Amino acid sequence: MEKFGFHKVTGGSSGSPTISHNRPTQPAPPTRTFRKELKVANCPQSAMASCALGNRVAVSPADFPEIANDTPVLMDGQFVYSIYKDDSTVPGTVGLAGHMRSWGRWSLDQVVRVGSFNIFQNNQHAAYLGAAELSVDFKSRAKAHDRPIKHDQLVAQFLATYENQVLQPSQPIVMDFQGNVLQLVVTGVQVIDLDQLSADVHMETRFDAKGILIKQTKPFFAAREGSVLNIAGSGRNRPRANPIINPDFKLETMGIGGLEQEFSQIFRRAFASRIISPDLVEKLALRHVKGLLLYGPPGTGKTLIARQIGKMLNVKEPKVVNGPEMLSKYVGASEENIRNLFKDAEQEYKQKGEGSQLHIIIFDELDSVFKQRGSAKSDGTGVGDNVVNQLLAKMDGVDQLNNILIIGMTNRLDLIDSALLRPGRFEIQIEISLPDEKGRRDILAIHTAKMRENKLLAPDVDLDELAALTKNFTGAELEGLCNSATSFAINKHTKTGSVAQVDTDIEKMQLTRNDFLNALNEVRPAFGVNEEDLAKNAPHGIIPFSSHIGAIFDKGRAFIDEVKSSETERLISILFHGAPGAGKTAIASTLALQSEFPFIKMLSAESLVGMSEPMKIATIDSTFRDVYKSPLNILVIDKIETLINYVPIGPRFSNDILQTLMVSLTKQPPNGRRLLIIGTTSQYSVLKHMNLVDCFTNTIAVNQVTQTDELMKIMDKIGFMSESARHQIAQQLEDSASSGEPPLRLGVKKLLQVLMNARYLKADVSTLLHKKEIPGQTATCWAVHSAQPNSAFVTDPLVKHIVELSLDDASILFATNVTTTNDATGFIDLVTSGDYVYALAPGSKNGTDAEVAAVAIANKTLVEAFNVADWA
Repeated sequence: MEKFGFHKVTGGSSGSPTISHNRPTQPAPPTRTFRKELKVANCPQSAMASCALGNRVAVSPADFPEIANDTPVLMDGQFVYSIYKDDSTVPGTVGLAGHMRSWGRWSLDQVVRVGSFNIFQNNQHAAYLGAAELSVDFKSRAKAHDRPIKHDQLVAQFLATYENQVLQPSQPIVMDFQGNVLQLVVTGVQVIDLDQLSADVHMETRFDAKGILIKQTKPFFAAREGSVLNIAGSGRNRPRANPIINPDFKLETMGIGGLEQEFSQIFRRAFASRIISPDLVEKLALRHVKGLLLYGPPGTGKTLIARQIGKMLNVKEPKVVNGPEMLSKYVGASEENIRNLFKDAEQEYKQKGEGSQLHIIIFDELDSVFKQRGSAKSDGTGVGDNVVNQLLAKMDGVDQLNNILIIGMTNRLDLIDSALLRPGRFEIQIEISLPDEKGRRDILAIHTAKMRENKLLAPDVDLDELAALTKNFTGAELEGLCNSATSFAINKHTKTGSVAQVDTDIEKMQLTRNDFLNALNEVRPAFGVNEEDLAKNAPHGIIPFSSHIGAIFDKGRAFIDEVKSSETERLISILFHGAPGAGKTAIASTLALQSEFPFIKMLSAESLVGMSEPMKIATIDSTFRDVYKSPLNILVIDKIETLINYVPIGPRFSNDILQTLMVSLTKQPPNGRRLLIIGTTSQYSVLKHMNLVDCFTNTIAVNQVTQTDELMKIMDKIGFMSESARHQIAQQLEDSASSGEPPLRLGVKKLLQVLMNARYLKADVSTLLHKKEIPGQTATCWAVHSAQPNSAFVTDPLVKHIVELSLDDASILFATNVTTTNDATGFIDLVTSGDYVYALAPGSKNGTDAEVAAVAIANKTLVEAFNVADWA
């Protein structure tokens, strides 16, 4: 209550609050009710000052002998005025000034009903004005001027002239102020109960909201739109009746989802200083924000925000322009187009100063015009640089404009001239990044709202599930997903044999979960890597054939947790190195998938094939900028030595690409963004000499398969051959190692390829079988050529094929390169035909091992030992 100048509320004897001091005197209600019909007449000249300028109606004392001056009356049941008894007024008439007749739409000699009015009837206590808003202009345009009028003096004059009168919204008032005749219009009122004061200021604009003007009322005057009137100082520190931001807007109804935090930041930084009074802005020495820049990947909603910005602001219609529209083929026309955008704001600011309305200019594709000066190829005109200079001067040049807000949008923040990004110009830069899971769910809810409202969405559609399945999707791609799902649902209701006709029951159509899953196979995210593509790098999964593999994953998960949780480490990089085929790419891809980071990107030489060196550098730079789109990001860089064009002959590599990688690998992500980089290489020593290894925070070696028990685990995992055959293979390898042959050392990827080749070699074994005529033998002779001395991998499918040929008992089997007993035992269980074995052994063996093999194969007779060269 003290806010309005009253003393504190004290409790009365009845328990209801009362005010002991300074309570305003109520206008004396009429002693009796009355109703008269009077004709409208001009306000008498003798009563002009009291009526036309005093907001009263002139009546004859003969018509109201018992009614006191300044008694409020109700005209035609809607309009409240105080009466002024004037002897020159003709009885039976009511004298009204011109602005009063315009408000009530009364003509001269028209009959109006004038009746008693008691604002306190029906026990109504909310009858006083706590605050009032009024627009002001000069009554005569010919006498208008822009000399400052002090707001405080205007308030004092208004209260002194119209105290105890009843005011209501839309009511016009003509007031004489320091020799200036002003036209006032009540635009809003706050009606209060003095016994129940509230700190909340709620302005009423309803026509029937009426209240008594008292000394404690807080009037606020604002120049009417288009007026040259200059009011200095607002005299109050509370929001305006018509705030810049529409108070009842919702992002969901505007079709914007997942951007609550960004919008909150926009409102706080760009509009907070504009919703408070100019007087408070002056006291705080606030400087209004003039530029807001939205940047981020395409499809995230920047242009959508621009289209919807006018719906949330109670300001002049925003000017929306595309950057290239500013350019012209005529000399100087491009700069003039920029100046024309600011013309309306400049004219109003000259007239009203800080009281002028906010003018919003929205620039789409800002980077297409306002590039860094001096960077573009010159055409000799310098138009590009001049356009940038013109915008710089208009936003924050010599002539200051505080009634503008420029909203720019771009996909490439790095291309924009740096002078535009400093405070005073585009000082607020907000990234509109890829939506998180909650944001994706909100966007899906917006795009399926109509379906849900019309019962076209099946109950099995779970938006939470779809949000989890659409990692790295932008808002535009989520809209495309819904459209694709709709097309699948419509397709189910097309007539058989026709794609242009639909069934009559299409009105019963519903979008099901399967429709959205089918749409997911069509609509792929432009950013990041699809999980299916990453999974292809490990087709057999991860085979934990040794404790070393488990240790690698433990370290990798620890680094992932560090990136997620650490408050200081925003960048961690890991380099997996090892021999070719050791499984480095599979480990890196699996770790990235298991991290469940919202944004995963893969950079490999495959995506750079056919590019020139500058294009490769630009692509690498763009990839590193893309990996800051989400709070948590992973970048997998596969085969780094191939990426830098390394070849051992020479040796040769691209130093420019190398330097780009070295800078990018150590560049810290922006605030609020965290990045895990996983690289792979088969040339660790080469990268070490290039100092590229030092750019990684951690290095992890990936070992090859070297032990027979590791091999057994791999064969068991993929179900290769029978268990007995697997043991024979392991035994063969152990015997080979003990005899001085090179030990097993093979990458797991290469090993899996050999095993798969052996498993599916049956289709090609006929190329390894040759008929041979043996002197003195009439039986069919077959020679088996194995691929390598350790032939057990190949022997099994070859012998199976021979058995399927249904060879008779007279057949003779030839085995090439059967050099050890273990090789020969591969035939024992499967070779049931052939009386003789012709063993072709290397010349150095002289057939000795072939004899051993012949004895091992069920005591078959060794006919002859040939040298391999004899089969050429």
